[in-house]
Amino acid sequence: MKCEWLSLHICMITRELPPNGGGIGYYVYNLSKKLVERGHKVTIITRGSTEKTKKRMVDGIDVFEASFFPLYPFHILIHSIFVNMILKSIEPKLTLVHLHTPLPPPVETSLPTIITVHTALKIDAKYHEIYNLYFLAEKVQSIVVYPRIELKLLKGSKKITAVSRSVAKELNEYGIDPNEITVVGNGVDEKVFVPTPEKKQTEKYVLYTGVLRGRKGLFDLIKCAEYVSKTFPNVKFFITGKGPLLHILKEKVRKMGLQKNIVFLGYVKRDRLIQIYQNASIHVVPSVYEGLPTVLLEAMSCGLPVVATAVGGNTEVISSGVNGFLVPPKAPQEMARVILKLLDDPKLREKIGREARKTIERYYTWDRIADNILKCYQSIL
Repeated sequence: MKCEWLSLHICMITRELPPNGGGIGYYVYNLSKKLVERGHKVTIITRGSTEKTKKRMVDGIDVFEASFFPLYPFHILIHSIFVNMILKSIEPKLTLVHLHTPLPPPVETSLPTIITVHTALKIDAKYHEIYNLYFLAEKVQSIVVYPRIELKLLKGSKKITAVSRSVAKELNEYGIDPNEITVVGNGVDEKVFVPTPEKKQTEKYVLYTGVLRGRKGLFDLIKCAEYVSKTFPNVKFFITGKGPLLHILKEKVRKMGLQKNIVFLGYVKRDRLIQIYQNASIHVVPSVYEGLPTVLLEAMSCGLPVVATAVGGNTEVISSGVNGFLVPPKAPQEMARVILKLLDDPKLREKIGREARKTIERYYTWDRIADNILKCYQSIL
């Protein structure tokens, strides 16, 4: 079977989809949209609510929102009952099933299955910090319960793919040879995330976008902001997104007296987020662990100079000093040093931003990612 000769019907299974969720949801949505543009049919099964399963159409994609009950740690297995009911009803129409991990439900199907690993839970769990009982329960689940489900999905798939080489290497922890994994990459809509000819925002600000979790290095970012504010007291740090650390971070900022320098914007809708990217001076990715973050690609696509920690897929995208800057994780003073250098040199910001945009156009468009994925589909049919 040759994919380019056939119209395929792919069933994507994911825990999240826009407008809810983060990078994985947008990955599935953008990839699906691109496949539909190329004449294929896509059905997505994702988490719904405690109500009965709902079906809707989004940009030519059938979306099933399967019933989901947040009864941790059994939520995934309960959810799988409803997902498999949907899958069984549509299976005769499908060509293959494409799962996206972490945390998709186990599926029962005779169809060829492919899995894309965005984050390896076994590794991710090592970076979970414990601030209260909620975080403790989450860490225990991530170490004990979820990897067993994940391993079953990996072993049952005909092909395993990963968003970065670093994620592929991490699957060694599951007894899977990284050389047998195909790296398909992550993408960004370069026609939507575009540089602006002229920044509308007159004041300079450093931007963080993403979920507010322990492994994202946000306490390091706050310390970094403290260093920067001593030299540039008027520079703001905008933190967008929501997550379990929000109140803890706000309290930290209050105790350090940085309320004027660090602004929490909360959840920001996509259109507004693009404007915030476009008008920022610098984007930061302070994580202690990453797969290949979508926010990194979005910022670079908008022509922003990015200062990111040298972890995971960040090191595969950024050539330090050329199209961005890499700094060690948990080194807020070093991150501050690079940010200060960029704030002090507008020509350097423009030069790095231009190279960042070129990198996206060459390697990280959804057309390129769709090509990679279709080759994988072809190899299992």
